Amino acid sequence: MNAAPSPIPKGARYALALVALTNAVSLLDRQILAILAPAIKRDLNVGDAEMGLLFGTVFALFYALFSLPLGRLADGWVRTRLLSLSLLFWSAATALGGFANSFAVLAVSRLGVGIGEAASQPAGTSLIYDYWPKHRRGLVMAVLASAIALGIGGSLALGGLAANWWDGLAKSGQAPVALHGWQFALIVAALPGFVLSLLMWRLREPVRGGMDGIDTAPDPHPFAASGGVLAAVLPGLHWAVFARRGAPRATWVFNIAALVVIVAAMATLTHIANGLSPRPPMTLMGLTFSAHALQWGVIGFGLLVIVNLMQSMRIADRQAFAVITKSPTLMMAMAVGALQSVINYGMMAFNPSFIIRYYDQSMAETAWQFGLLAAAMGIVGPLAWGPLSDALQRRFPGAGRAYVALFAMGLSPILSFWVYLAPTAGDFYLRFIPYSLVLTGWLPPLYAIIYDQVLPRMRGMTSSVYLLVMTILGLGTGPYVVGLLSDATGDLRWSMLSINAVGVPIVILMLLIARRAQRDEDALVERAGI
Repeated sequence: MNAAPSPIPKGARYALALVALTNAVSLLDRQILAILAPAIKRDLNVGDAEMGLLFGTVFALFYALFSLPLGRLADGWVRTRLLSLSLLFWSAATALGGFANSFAVLAVSRLGVGIGEAASQPAGTSLIYDYWPKHRRGLVMAVLASAIALGIGGSLALGGLAANWWDGLAKSGQAPVALHGWQFALIVAALPGFVLSLLMWRLREPVRGGMDGIDTAPDPHPFAASGGVLAAVLPGLHWAVFARRGAPRATWVFNIAALVVIVAAMATLTHIANGLSPRPPMTLMGLTFSAHALQWGVIGFGLLVIVNLMQSMRIADRQAFAVITKSPTLMMAMAVGALQSVINYGMMAFNPSFIIRYYDQSMAETAWQFGLLAAAMGIVGPLAWGPLSDALQRRFPGAGRAYVALFAMGLSPILSFWVYLAPTAGDFYLRFIPYSLVLTGWLPPLYAIIYDQVLPRMRGMTSSVYLLVMTILGLGTGPYVVGLLSDATGDLRWSMLSINAVGVPIVILMLLIARRAQRDEDALVERAGI
């Protein structure tokens, strides 16, 4: 584990570029609804809560659920092929959204995007870690984080400008087909993924574990193992898996008790949400229900998947279970990522709507100005913070990266009040520059901390576990809570700012991580029993 630094192999930079572009396209297709939200709300007659549900919850469920079997597949199959096929699938699903004429069809499109994108981070991270040596991974994660920012900013610029251009053609009677601007924007956003899919298919697959000096035997049955993971976590089907594997009585009791608690909690939250913001019933696939029931039903489903996953892992892969659960650093880092995602996704989902609503800017102005600014700062920030976290990690082993993440996540919630209370659009943009620079410092060091806590063969599954927790509790709740509060109070600004309250537990957890990260990393081999 303490071998001399490995050189950067041939093709590593090209591989990093392709994976980074995959991340960018992923966020482009995922985040484009943010700039299109006002037009979609108008054309489909839905509110902020429904948009938050569409932006976060519908996508989050399938993204989180399928990240588990696809993460396991990434640990055993050819990752370049998996990424290529995933790109093809989610790009097609994005294009489907361009033909949506109802909330239901758009929801189906988003769940398809969620399924396809579920492989991007597990397979991409695992692939890149076998191309780049350990001492350069802070930089690697910074590049990937910058690509995410490029995708987010690009989604605003491309989505807003494409929709505005098409709407102009439609008003003048020159549009060749009868589409709304937001539908055309979704079709345009799908195109880069098809090209990137071809390039990824031709990328060389690296030796798994080679950069860490840990031999990893080939997986003889990766698809069977992947299907087993899905069966083990899918509510209802997981009981058959428990029975086949001879799960002890305590496992059954805990699982059923968790189901009862989750159902009761979700029913209570649905009742509270209906009281705060009554919404008209919606119909999806022939079923009629409230948006709030769908929201908390999805979250409850996701929580049960998390319970099933950890219990199944304990039975089927005791080594992975021990490596993950016996690292307090890893468990706390996952919690931090989920809490920070509540802030990030809650704010990102409504940033364009906030600017349009409070500063009276058009969609095109917001797309051009805010989209390019967000992309630029999202690229510059991680590229500065990643190498800095590597340097501080060498100076303060175990704690250096944690200090960088602590600074970024502790200061950014305070700065957000200064930014979002700006009196004019110009002031908002100027203040957003230092705020964004600070905010972008958390992702590269936190991800490096997480992946250094597990064995190479577990990185795909670890990424999937993290994505499941982060997506269900972060992406699945942040946008919805902001939308719910906005509908209930009529004040989008304070609804967005209110979620920064989760910064308090984030700071506490990061202080604890800084104290023990190196200790837990040094105990990796002991936890794994090798």
